[in-house]
Amino acid sequence: MLSTQPETFDAGASREPLRIGPLVVDPPLLQAPMAGFSNHAYRQIVRRFGGAGLPTTEMVSARGFLEIDALGDTLPERLWGVREEPRPLAVQLWDNDPAILAAVGARLAHELNVSVVDINLGCPVKAVCQRAQSGSYLLRYPDRVGAIVESVVAACRPVPVTAKIRRGPGRQTINATDVAQAVEGAGGAAVTVHGRTADQGLRGTADWDQIARVKLHLKRMPLIGNGDVQTARAAVEALSRWGVDGVMIGRAGLARPWLFCQARAALAGEPIPADPTLDQQRQLLLNHYRRIVERFGPEKGTILMRRFACRYRQGQPGARLFRTKVARVSTPEEFIEIVEG
Repeated sequence: MLSTQPETFDAGASREPLRIGPLVVDPPLLQAPMAGFSNHAYRQIVRRFGGAGLPTTEMVSARGFLEIDALGDTLPERLWGVREEPRPLAVQLWDNDPAILAAVGARLAHELNVSVVDINLGCPVKAVCQRAQSGSYLLRYPDRVGAIVESVVAACRPVPVTAKIRRGPGRQTINATDVAQAVEGAGGAAVTVHGRTADQGLRGTADWDQIARVKLHLKRMPLIGNGDVQTARAAVEALSRWGVDGVMIGRAGLARPWLFCQARAALAGEPIPADPTLDQQRQLLLNHYRRIVERFGPEKGTILMRRFACRYRQGQPGARLFRTKVARVSTPEEFIEIVEG
């Protein structure tokens, strides 16, 4: 699907491979866990383009997993496709109870054979952070983070356990270094630092200076940087300038799932594949939509695809009108007509 353009980047000196426990992540590009977006359909598309060394599921409620599991042999909706999906694959969990997280982590590691169990310590959404006292709420308590990671590591061994954090809760004195050291001390295999505070949410810009400082305080654990990696050049710069061991790509990959392929080429010093044509992007969106409808049915599938479809048209002519129209669709016929129109 991708043609090639002559642009290349100097990726700098050769680097040691990114190792997360026994897993070698090559290339060192990780697809971020994004609630409502990084489902099985999206991960299939990312895998089709290539370039993502480690795809990750949406964040999964550990408590919800156990509640659903008690009802029978089924998995939470956010683990759709995990049983059959190629590896490597990371699954991200959230909760604040070490025993619950350990119980679910063990199931993922030993029954579903996932490659990595990741703990969410960065979600700033009120339902997770404030009401459930999980996600970024836990950044205030490095000792609790350590207890959680230690418990999950023991339950999942030899499958590696990682954590995704932010550079701090906000104005509090606790910062990413304190939390990252707690993760490392408890046996964590890697930490991802998003360069915004929890108070920022998705506002402002990611502070890569702060991400890079964390690296200075780690003894053995690799550091993965996350935030505002929107181009292949930015991925190269993150590794060469900021010294992180890996790069996690989030929202930019929703609009351009081929970004991972372009970043992989950039890191290898190869010509950068061009973006797909607009017609190819339309077909990609329709293929994505069909996968969602096959899983959730036409009504729910159409609703789920509304916000995802808007991402595909970011920065293109007519994007605002397209968003207005697609936000109102309720049937496959309407959706297809708008995309093809």
